[in-house]
Amino acid sequence: MKEEILEKSLKLFLKHGIREMSNQKLVDWLGISTKTIYKYFTNKEELLEEVLYLYHNRQYEMLLNLPNEQNVASLFFDVWQIAVETEYTINQVFYQDLHRYYPELEKKVEQAIGKRFEQHFLSIIHCGIEQGAFRPDILPEVALQSILTLHRAAVRSEVYNRFHLSATDLLLNTTANYIRGLCTEEGMKALDEHIRTLQPAKAVVNA
Repeated sequence: MKEEILEKSLKLFLKHGIREMSNQKLVDWLGISTKTIYKYFTNKEELLEEVLYLYHNRQYEMLLNLPNEQNVASLFFDVWQIAVETEYTINQVFYQDLHRYYPELEKKVEQAIGKRFEQHFLSIIHCGIEQGAFRPDILPEVALQSILTLHRAAVRSEVYNRFHLSATDLLLNTTANYIRGLCTEEGMKALDEHIRTLQPAKAVVNA
């Protein structure tokens, strides 16, 4: 029952935002009693915290399952394709609510899961440099921070909404262009060939 509550709550939060889903609405939409929720979670914030861990753990599993035999530049592109395709289906109000009403929880979860993602991303960048797909003069930590900043602006704010881009076009016109700047000639060639066969990544959560 706890897993079912988490699964359904995740979809509801991502689709409608956090503030919109009051305790009563959660109970009504989940089709269970308030008593059942409080059997597993002390309050809405505790439920939200576990929902966030579930969401991020699924994203991380998808990253680990990416085929790593391909050129590293293409692999790094696939990492951000998953991120954009996944987060593009999420109501931006979700991130706005999390940042505005649960800043301490947001910080707590990011601290808990951020290092794992960061290490994984940095290992790909370092591997790319070693294999000649990425330029040897780039600073991996700075490059990663730049991509994270660009990605969050693209999918978690309303900045790009007026362009009415598909998730794929948003990716190709933002993060993908930055990744190109990291590439050597060899990496660029492999990346361009990979993009020509681009297929939209399956979202982690069908919100």
